[in-house]
This record gives sequence, C-alpha cells and structure tokens, in this order.
Amino acid sequence: MTAHRFPLTVYYEDTDMAGVVYYANYLRYIERARSEIVEQMGLDQNAMRADGLVFVVTRVEADYVSSARMGDRLEVITTHQAAGPVRWTFDQVVQRGDQVIFKAHVVAVTMTTDGKPVRLPAEIRAMGSK
Repeated sequence: MTAHRFPLTVYYEDTDMAGVVYYANYLRYIERARSEIVEQMGLDQNAMRADGLVFVVTRVEADYVSSARMGDRLEVITTHQAAGPVRWTFDQVVQRGDQVIFKAHVVAVTMTTDGKPVRLPAEIRAMGSK
C-alpha cells in the first residue's frame, strides 16, 4: 500500500489563542489530503454529487500527540484501502519532519444524497482489502 503525501503550512488563521494549531483544524488537514487522493484516483466528486452520490465520514479516531505552531511545515501521510464493498478506511498521520503531531483512523462510505449507503465506486473497490 503506497502512502499519499500532502504538504501544508500552518498559517496564523490555523492557530488558537495559545498560538498552537486549533485542534479541529487537524480534521481539516486530513480531509484535504483525502480529497487529493480522490482527485488523483480520477473521481470527480462534483459529478458524483450530480449523480446523487457522496462520500460520508462515519467514524474518526484521533490522537493529538504534540502541537504545531504558525509557520510549521507539516505533511499529512495517508494510507487507505477498501474494507469490503461499502467501507473505505484511512490511516492518517500529520508530521513535522519525523515528529508525529496527530494521527487518525477514518472510515468513510459512499451514500446517496438521500442517506442510503451504496457500494464504493469501482476504482476504490479495485484496491481490495489489503
């Protein structure tokens, strides 16, 4: 399983009153990385939505290991796999150099815009469970 790498820089707007990255922003960072993966796979989320399909995160397990500050150069490293016909799992780590700042396990599914789960797109299912 190949790791996807997504670089980012911490800006002032990302920080809280203590000058560290506000905890909820890590969820934004890992979401951006997952969106990049979807795009790189050739899946058009706007076209999917027009067809009545969306990706929905159903579970996040997160560990805040250390803190990042304004100006830090971070990288989100993601591994992912199809976990059966419906679930797509992601293990994501936010690092500053070799130091782990944040880590998460995320489960997503494909649903209709009416909220009914459906099979993952073929491009994702083709990865199989590894």
